[in-house]
Amino acid sequence: MTTMKALHIGDLVIPIPIIQGGMGVGVSLSGLAAAVANEGGLGVISSAGLGVLQSGKYSHFKENSTKGLFSEILKAKSLSKGVIGVNIMVALTNYKELMETAIAAEADILFSGAGLPFDMPKYLLPTSKTKLVPIVSSARAARLICQKWWNNYHYLPDAIVLEGPKAGGHLGFKLNQLNDPLFSLEKLLPEVLDVAHEFGLMHGKKIPVIAAGGIFNGADIARFLEAGADGVQMGTRFVTTTECDASEDFKQAYLKATMTDIQIIQSPVGMPGRAIKSSFLEDVEAGKRHPKSCPVNCVHTCDIKTAPYCIMAALTAALRGKFNRGYAFAGSNVWKCDKIISVEALMNMLKHEYAIHQLINSPKTTAEHQENLVLNNPIRA
Repeated sequence: MTTMKALHIGDLVIPIPIIQGGMGVGVSLSGLAAAVANEGGLGVISSAGLGVLQSGKYSHFKENSTKGLFSEILKAKSLSKGVIGVNIMVALTNYKELMETAIAAEADILFSGAGLPFDMPKYLLPTSKTKLVPIVSSARAARLICQKWWNNYHYLPDAIVLEGPKAGGHLGFKLNQLNDPLFSLEKLLPEVLDVAHEFGLMHGKKIPVIAAGGIFNGADIARFLEAGADGVQMGTRFVTTTECDASEDFKQAYLKATMTDIQIIQSPVGMPGRAIKSSFLEDVEAGKRHPKSCPVNCVHTCDIKTAPYCIMAALTAALRGKFNRGYAFAGSNVWKCDKIISVEALMNMLKHEYAIHQLINSPKTTAEHQENLVLNNPIRA
């Protein structure tokens, strides 16, 4: 069977080059991250909203956020010998504390997006082994980060995640760019690969590039690996797994979603986002929602005077399946999710789909063999 090439990030080896995207609030915690890592992928804990999840209250949010993150990292590491990462958004007001906590807890990798993480390296200690991976949406952003990191810290990214416009959650694009072919992941990938190669060659460091956004099956994985990506990041597919930390009602929202249920919203964070329609979002569009107060001041770019709702409250409500008070972020292919399966089954499915794609498209594979591969695909059974 044709197998995927392992992803190397510094001295870390991820046998299956699949990164489970960090999804907040509370969608990807230690349970999901450990399950993915145990199957050879890279499991990622989302740090967003842990202050509320830790206590169930908004009081002492920042203190509970760091306690919660430290606990989740230790739990994931106790459940898996694989690679565990953490996603920390630049826009969070407690970004500094979360970065310091994740490094102190010895997370293997830190991912940072929702803004340009220009100062990530400054949080590393001389003894730190934690790898740093910025999330970007353009070659320009990748270049700026490489330049600033090298000039200010003599450090280059250990890898770069390129997140295209088909991703779920907050998007680093303008509304008119989301469906523009010039901003597609396929178009952006070669440009970011060139930047990674240029800086890597200049300073003697391999900088892997990970493609993300709209990648759903093994054939998608094969296409982007063939196009030069060193790995892929997937979020939506992992929500409908048994081990996902979200509620069953949250997972059912994914299973029930149709193509017409996916909408682009303007988040209080100040960025467009892709989400599943809900009665709450209908109320927002009708102007029926407005926060009376800001309970935690979680995001720098959110202004209580103009925000249509509190995003922390909305995402926490959705996590618990209360879609009259919140909504679920999701990728563009969420409507393809049709059942809840284990992480092990999903990873096996992706590996089979990848192998079949490779064999079918091999010039050495006969037409008859191609037909047999499809008919005998174990995924069909």
